Amino acid sequence: MVMAAIKMPRREEMQKATLAIVAALALGMAACGNRAAASNPSAGPPSHSASAPSVAAPAAKVSTPQPLEILSVLSVEKAVDVTAQRDGVVLATESDEGSVVRAGQELAQLDDSTLQAELQKAQSDLLVSENNVKYKQAEQQAKNAQLKRQQLLRASGLSSDADLEQAQFQAKGAGYELDSWRQEVKSSQAQINELQIEIAKARIAAPFSGVLVRRYIRQGQQVAKNDKCFRVSQLGPLEVEFQIPETGGRRPIPGAAFTVQLVDTAGQPHAARVIRVSPTVDPASDSYDVVGRLTGSELSALRPGMSVRIFWPAAEARVPK
Repeated sequence: MVMAAIKMPRREEMQKATLAIVAALALGMAACGNRAAASNPSAGPPSHSASAPSVAAPAAKVSTPQPLEILSVLSVEKAVDVTAQRDGVVLATESDEGSVVRAGQELAQLDDSTLQAELQKAQSDLLVSENNVKYKQAEQQAKNAQLKRQQLLRASGLSSDADLEQAQFQAKGAGYELDSWRQEVKSSQAQINELQIEIAKARIAAPFSGVLVRRYIRQGQQVAKNDKCFRVSQLGPLEVEFQIPETGGRRPIPGAAFTVQLVDTAGQPHAARVIRVSPTVDPASDSYDVVGRLTGSELSALRPGMSVRIFWPAAEARVPK
């Protein structure tokens, strides 16, 4: 009895120790599982019995027209530098910068005194040639009449062959001399026409009606052929020339509308329309030239040479990928 009482406590202690070891193993396994989950971030969260709600995909962006902004300058179709057509000294300048000029109006005059002297001599030579033509015409008529008399005398046997041949020679000679003087008349007339053209070149005139923008010469200055003398320009109609990339939308046609606005201003845009479109594409820039003309109102404050911004509506917005 005493031995049984002593063994019971040992068995209980063994059972308690066993339970403690099992509990420790369970805690260790739980800790290992947590460390594995922390070291593997790709592992997803624990699954739930209820499925997560689906999220709707965003709607696709719709392409909307977006204008191109192109920088250019205002211009006019008629704006040229008037150059000297011959060498000479400027005798006088009739107009100054800012003057309104008419087509054909004289702007300056070059010294043409030498040409005028040559013209007078050529006119005198022409008069001499014309008088000689008249004299040779009368002489030819007389020689022809003498030839006819010799032909009648020779037919009647009252003249010799030598007399007839002499009359024929004189008649032909008179005709040759008349032709030579007629050529002298034509030569003198051609020389006069050439001198008149050169004299006209000494007069510098406006090629069209407009405004004298700049004067390059002054009185007494020696100018050479093709030197700039004046710049004449019209103030309207105002035009603008620009380039549109081939990828900028549908190719425009004459009459297509667009707007123009001065650079660095908040003014009202001005209406414009296409008047010319280049039929070819520039391979260097992959674009083509377009010329438009302003058609809006209140254009009096605009001048050729002003910088403008063109709003071209033909381009379409690109949807980012």
